[in-house]
Amino acid sequence: MLKNLWLLFIKFFKIGAVTFGGGYAMVSVIHTEAVDKTKWLTDEEMTRIVVISQSTPGVLAVNMATFTGYRVGGFWGAVCAVLGIALPPVIIVGIIALFFDAFRDLKYIGYAFNGLQAGVVLLILDAVIKLSRKNKKDFFYYFIFILSAALAVILSINPISILIGAAAAGLIYSFVILNLKGGADK
Repeated sequence: MLKNLWLLFIKFFKIGAVTFGGGYAMVSVIHTEAVDKTKWLTDEEMTRIVVISQSTPGVLAVNMATFTGYRVGGFWGAVCAVLGIALPPVIIVGIIALFFDAFRDLKYIGYAFNGLQAGVVLLILDAVIKLSRKNKKDFFYYFIFILSAALAVILSINPISILIGAAAAGLIYSFVILNLKGGADK
C-alpha cells in the first residue's frame, strides 16, 4: 500500500512539474500515466473522472488527481496525488517570483512562452482524441459535437452553458428517442 502511495505522489509530481497549460493540458498526460502505463484506470473510468472533475468546483488538475488518487489508494491516495500535482507549480512559481524582475524583459523568455502555448494546444487536442476514442459514435454524438463546437467558436457561448445543454440533449435523447425504439441501449 505504501508503495502505491509513493508511486501516486511521484507520478503526479512529475505531471505537475512538466505540464504547462493547466488542467486541460494535463488530461492527456494523466491519461497516459493512469490508463496506459500503470493501468490504474480504464478508459471509461478516466472519462468519468474528467467529467466529474469538470463539474466539481475547483481546479481541474487537482480534482482529477483527487479522484484518481482516491480510486487507487483511498483517502491517502487522494492526499498523495493532490500533494504531488500541487507542489511543483508552487515551487516553480516561487522560483519565478524570486527572479521575475531579472527575466521579465528578456525577449527569449517571451519566445519560449509562445512555443509553450503552441504545445499546450497539442496536449489539449491529444486529450480530446484519447477521451473520445471509446465513446459510442452515432449521428447524435456527431450532431452534439458539431453543434457544441459551432456554439463555442462562432457564437462564443459559455462552455458551461454548452455542457449543460449537451447533457440535457443527451437525457432527452435517451429518454424519448431510445424509448420509442423499444428501450434499446439502456
